[in-house]
Amino acid sequence: MWECMLFVWKNEYGCSHVNEGMNTNKALFLDRDGVINHRIVGGYVRNQHEFILQSEIIPLLRAARQMGYLLILVSNQQGVGKGVMTLEELEHVHEYMQEVLASELDGKGLDDINYCTELASANSIRRKPAPGMLLEAISEHSLDPTLCWFIGDSVSDAQAGRAAGVHTVLIGEHPAESADVIIPHHSGLLALIDLF
Repeated sequence: MWECMLFVWKNEYGCSHVNEGMNTNKALFLDRDGVINHRIVGGYVRNQHEFILQSEIIPLLRAARQMGYLLILVSNQQGVGKGVMTLEELEHVHEYMQEVLASELDGKGLDDINYCTELASANSIRRKPAPGMLLEAISEHSLDPTLCWFIGDSVSDAQAGRAAGVHTVLIGEHPAESADVIIPHHSGLLALIDLF
């Protein structure tokens, strides 16, 4: 059985548990597929060639970091559990993602990467919609959940965020009650800064 992982990137990509000089108790949590990169419907991003950045997320990430938010990935990746890709391949995708984001964000990628490779049928407390990965990151970084936001594109993202006590945002067409904020398209993301 594949374990859920907490993966922290070190200074090679300009980040560690907390960026140097940053004293913060708030974070912007981010789903990966469909938020940071284009989702492959019915499939998985298995290598860097399949990772296509959602460029409209960059201004929001830049502004959030300038406001003192940690940028933390929280992602279900059951493609590993299904045997569609290996853990090593997933980590290579994340290395490439960090390189891409660092090139767009003044040399610093995400501050922390959390992922769960277990199958949905395992009912893991860390796999969204359960809040385990979020709660671990909140504890690890001494965050105040009432100051944190989670941006996802699936209802399970909002469910996990609400269970962890953070503000929730969903991208796409969702019922209004699904999250605190619904943004139909990535083009509307920067407007969230007014809520932060």
